[in-house]
Amino acid sequence: MTIAYIGLGSNLGDRKDFIHKALKMLAETKNIESARISDIIETAPLGGANQPKYLNAAVQIKTALTAEDLHKTLLNIETSLGRTREEKWSSRTIDLDLLLFGNEIINSPDLTIPHPQMHLRSFVVKELCQLDTDLLHPVIKVPMKELAGRLNDADFMLNPKLPQLVSVAGIIGVGKTTLAKNLSKIFACKCIFEPYDKNPYLPDVYAGKKELALDCQLFFLTSRVAQLNHHSLKVGEMLFADYVFDKELIYAKYLLNTKQLALYHTIHKQIISDIAAPVLVIYLTDSVENCLKRIHMRNRPYEQKIEPKFLDSLSRGHEELFADWKKCPVIRLSMSEFDYMKDENVRHLANQIRSYIAI
Repeated sequence: MTIAYIGLGSNLGDRKDFIHKALKMLAETKNIESARISDIIETAPLGGANQPKYLNAAVQIKTALTAEDLHKTLLNIETSLGRTREEKWSSRTIDLDLLLFGNEIINSPDLTIPHPQMHLRSFVVKELCQLDTDLLHPVIKVPMKELAGRLNDADFMLNPKLPQLVSVAGIIGVGKTTLAKNLSKIFACKCIFEPYDKNPYLPDVYAGKKELALDCQLFFLTSRVAQLNHHSLKVGEMLFADYVFDKELIYAKYLLNTKQLALYHTIHKQIISDIAAPVLVIYLTDSVENCLKRIHMRNRPYEQKIEPKFLDSLSRGHEELFADWKKCPVIRLSMSEFDYMKDENVRHLANQIRSYIAI
């Protein structure tokens, strides 16, 4: 007997009744033992579609059927309960998705297991957590609880019509540039770097000349807008950046006085409309002490006077930014636990990234 997990959804008619009927038909099917069901929750349609809301649940079963035969059984139940297949993502009386089938990985014309986008659906991974807190995704090799944390209660879809931008975020000295370089080599793709060495104001600002802080921030702002503008990036292009654009305001709030910040906000609002959002963020964290050690080791002259207070403020700003982040999934990595100099660690991360990009 194989343990399998099935996702159920309905947004037409008596939604709860359709889910219960589907569960009953599953339980009555030969070679299937229905074990446990998650809570039934209401969710908005994916992608903001103009449809009624869904009721969703997940069920754990034990079965002697093959994955292919179980898939056919689910299709037959859908048909018997009035499911019609018109356009993709259309409303339906019942939807039965085979999410997991033991630890099997199947890629055939008719069936993909694990379900190819289940890790992007907050409601799916949270329901699976209810059924088994130790459940591991067979491809991503990460527990469902961690996958749920990456979504921050939001749901996403892979979109090949967007630039496949992966942003590596974190405070100064945490290791963003090194990791972004290593990942871009694995994917053989472009890597965008912050123009630190080209900013003529940065050494003076770090030396305490606050009157140049606005010039410094505007240099970074306009440079990043040029780098991440939709017109600069190709549709479907895979690329990495060693920063996330949204950190702009973290630095501005710390470095600028009230008048400078007001002007900065005015300019910021006027020029950011065409910025390409990342499809995935890799958020690196570490202690201020460890980041200072890296800063001193790389020995950029203008960084040597950076104080712990500054890094601590940046760290708090990043935590606030990602506490309510809904733009894309976020993979959090503690650099005290993740050694980005080890090739096997970077390759494991790269394998995870492949599940979050539309390539």
